[in-house]
Amino acid sequence: MASPALSSAQYDYSLLQSCGEDVFISANVEIRRPHLVAVGSHVAIDSGVYLTTAASIGDYIHLSPYLTIIGGAQSTLIVEDFVTIAAGSRLICGSDRFMGDGFTSVTVPAEFRDTVDFGTIRCQRFAGIGTNAVIMPDVTIAEGSVVGACALVTHDTEPWTVYVGIPARPVKVRPREKMLEYAKRLGYE
Repeated sequence: MASPALSSAQYDYSLLQSCGEDVFISANVEIRRPHLVAVGSHVAIDSGVYLTTAASIGDYIHLSPYLTIIGGAQSTLIVEDFVTIAAGSRLICGSDRFMGDGFTSVTVPAEFRDTVDFGTIRCQRFAGIGTNAVIMPDVTIAEGSVVGACALVTHDTEPWTVYVGIPARPVKVRPREKMLEYAKRLGYE
């Protein structure tokens, strides 16, 4: 399972729901619910990644250092093939509403808590998320879409479009031909 090119200590893959070939998961990754996480092939999950949700991680994926994916067992992260999520990004799959209907701490009994919205973040194939970007619940990063560093994404993106800013806004179209050609050569249509 472990990539021969990467030699640091590794996560215990047997804890995962499933795990493909050529996978590197750093030993100091924290996956709160590994039985809800399926990992494809040719995947690198670097040091300091923190994951609390269910997750489906495709092939040829890089989850960079100190990425945070939160939302609890009722939330889901779906990462399709050929996606990179850069260091320090935050994917908020579920969140308290913070509207004063109760406390916002997981340490408080449920009957005294604020409403929590659980959702799904989907990163479609060929997408990229830049360093320190924040993705909010129920957002789809569309095929080939790129989110720039430090952007805040609160709505779905359009395919093959680059987004930057707070809130994230489209700034240009991204070419797709070479990526589609390379994916086809690797056996992905």
